[in-house]
Amino acid sequence: MSTRPRPVPPTALPTRLPGPERLELGTATASYQVEGASTADGRGPSIWDTFTARPGTIRDGSDGSVACDSYHRYTEDADLVADAGLDWYRFSVAWPRIVPEGRGRVEQRGLDYYDRLVDALLERGVKPTGTLYHWDLPQPLEDAGGWLERGTAEAFADYAEVVHARLGDRVGLWATHNEPWCAAYLGYAAGVHAPGRQEGGRAHRAAHHLMLGHALAAERLRAGEHPVDVGIVLNLAPIWAEDPERPEVQDVADGVDAIRNRVWLDPLVDGAYDAGLLRVAPELADAELVRPGDLERIQGSADWVGLNYYTPVRPDLPGVGKADHPEGGAYPGVAPFELVVREPVTDIGWEIDASGLDELIRTTAERTGLPVLVMENGAACADTVVVEGTVRDEDRIGYLRDHLAAAERARDAGADLRAYVVWTLLDNFEWAEGYTKTFGIVHIDPETQDRTPKASYHWLAETVRARA
Repeated sequence: MSTRPRPVPPTALPTRLPGPERLELGTATASYQVEGASTADGRGPSIWDTFTARPGTIRDGSDGSVACDSYHRYTEDADLVADAGLDWYRFSVAWPRIVPEGRGRVEQRGLDYYDRLVDALLERGVKPTGTLYHWDLPQPLEDAGGWLERGTAEAFADYAEVVHARLGDRVGLWATHNEPWCAAYLGYAAGVHAPGRQEGGRAHRAAHHLMLGHALAAERLRAGEHPVDVGIVLNLAPIWAEDPERPEVQDVADGVDAIRNRVWLDPLVDGAYDAGLLRVAPELADAELVRPGDLERIQGSADWVGLNYYTPVRPDLPGVGKADHPEGGAYPGVAPFELVVREPVTDIGWEIDASGLDELIRTTAERTGLPVLVMENGAACADTVVVEGTVRDEDRIGYLRDHLAAAERARDAGADLRAYVVWTLLDNFEWAEGYTKTFGIVHIDPETQDRTPKASYHWLAETVRARA
């Protein structure tokens, strides 16, 4: 373990949950999307390494083996965050870098990397906040059943304890999972994300084990030497039934809401899975899966809740002229339906409606009674280089301006909103879309890895200065 002196940030250590006095601003990345160096310093394979190696899984046939090379260029990235004047940077830890086989042996060189990253941020006056799981499950755990098996939740808690023991003297704000809906339902039902399985209703097992893993990890973090504020980051969505007066449409909308929102919030808040959820996910009534004490452990296990918002969800019955469902079988148990997408849309085809963020912040704050952090919000745009060195992305600026204003409306209305985090710092590996869609406020040259701040980066920096 490193014994070198620790830098002292401008605020008390460790970094903790922001106070309610002002809205803090940040930006975020995820390990597999930016780090590269996929075999460096003992890192083991993840399910995304395996998934991207299968032909046809990624739109452009790419992978994250190089990505943005942030494993070697992390100081450049820390400079970008600091130069924009942002309060903090959200990063994720790659489980296979720390525990290459998923359980057992710990790779100190992986911990050393995150040591260096955290120190680089603190040296620049940026608060680091960590996410323990942003989808890069060690492949040996998937070989043993992945999130369909209870043992993965227990292994996750062991890994969380190791990470916090090393970094917790400087990082006291931790998210356990990022978007467990994607990990469970895109990974184990729709099969469009790693591990690429189509298990239908068995994906509800993954959902429960992800929530159990969250609770077990939260217990370990709180039992550690260093104080911690622990939460979970959910991609909840406002569910706007296209024709709510029709009972069959409302029935579909309730099922979508159950699997997108309530499967996470109900155990966190109530310690139960409600009847409407069990109607579409009867697997969650299985006493072998949901064992005595599980839901009690999950209830009250978060100090804060994170929201990732990009677009509303408008379910309707199958019909002519409706958009194809982009996530296939991601809602097992719900009657067949289609999603309506209204103009305008981003480059990835997601509807733009900032009012959805306002609504989601308010309803989540009310439902949970917890501080809310917007942990991801941003837009995929078809950026253009007007002159060399200048990337014009006024459409992204418009998106961010409108959504930041929506977040502030919710805060002004009384919602306990503590932070707003832009997704993402860098153009990176966008999961099943490969490198075909860009969310970054900084352009990456794929040949040289040179970083070029876009117009949206400069807008965000000006916004920070104006707010100060």
